[in-house]
Amino acid sequence: MSVASTTEITALSPESFDAAVNEGLNRAKQSLRRVREAWIKDQAIVLDEEDGSITGYQVRLSVSFVLEEGPEATTGA
Repeated sequence: MSVASTTEITALSPESFDAAVNEGLNRAKQSLRRVREAWIKDQAIVLDEEDGSITGYQVRLSVSFVLEEGPEATTGA
């Protein structure tokens, strides 16, 4: 049996929503082991204050990962 947890990540890209999703997932995989799923919770376009042009694409992701089992999981090793 396995137990999973979720965390939220916000990522921003000047290119596209897809690029922001990939940026968030790549960053999550650097910090979390056993990443299994992700859900896009929110999307937002970031606008330039002066001319209103699009300067970025932001996503909020909920990332699911399986918790480690065994003694190393409880000691943080």
